[in-house]
Amino acid sequence: MDLIEKATVMHYHRHRIAEFQHGTVESLGWRGAHSQQVRYQVLAKVGNLSGKTILDAGCGYGDLKAFLDRHFSGFDYIGIDQMPEFIAEARKRYEGIERTTFYQTDFSTAELPQVDYVIASGVLGYRCKDDSFYTAMIGKLYNSARIALAFNMLDKSRFPQHDLLVGHDREEILTLCRVLSPRVDCLNDYLEDDFTVMMYRDAVDSELCA
Repeated sequence: MDLIEKATVMHYHRHRIAEFQHGTVESLGWRGAHSQQVRYQVLAKVGNLSGKTILDAGCGYGDLKAFLDRHFSGFDYIGIDQMPEFIAEARKRYEGIERTTFYQTDFSTAELPQVDYVIASGVLGYRCKDDSFYTAMIGKLYNSARIALAFNMLDKSRFPQHDLLVGHDREEILTLCRVLSPRVDCLNDYLEDDFTVMMYRDAVDSELCA
């Protein structure tokens, strides 16, 4: 993703902030809270996150942290996002909360820490002229995970044409992921135009989606 494409993404979110107000899920680009939370419910199926270290790539305001707090305990959370407005709000919301850290950085260029789980919700949905960007980023995020990576994408067969956002061919993505990982699970029955992929280091048999 080049500098113009990254600047376009930032401009998009600043326009959404102006339209929907700072701190809202709509300013993050979601249709609403339901759309965001349903995705979190699916991503959290990646494993028992209690007591683990978690990297949230494209964390926005840290809404995933609040979701995970309701379902898991004793985990270390690291949130990263390139939008300074998002990170400033996240730090304000979680000020003084132990084992919770936010960094303003571009996950595509930053050196990522080694963690147990990496979760990426929405970050691979922005249009990029270079198709290899998505495969490179999946590999990069997976390499940061000691146990598993969970990410979602828009489904090309169902998502309408959009100037900024882009859908992906689910089978092509799964084929790539199966080259990188000994165990790949997929869920695509929770929203009309979205699918979630989970890539594990462990080859234990488990297929959520053929």
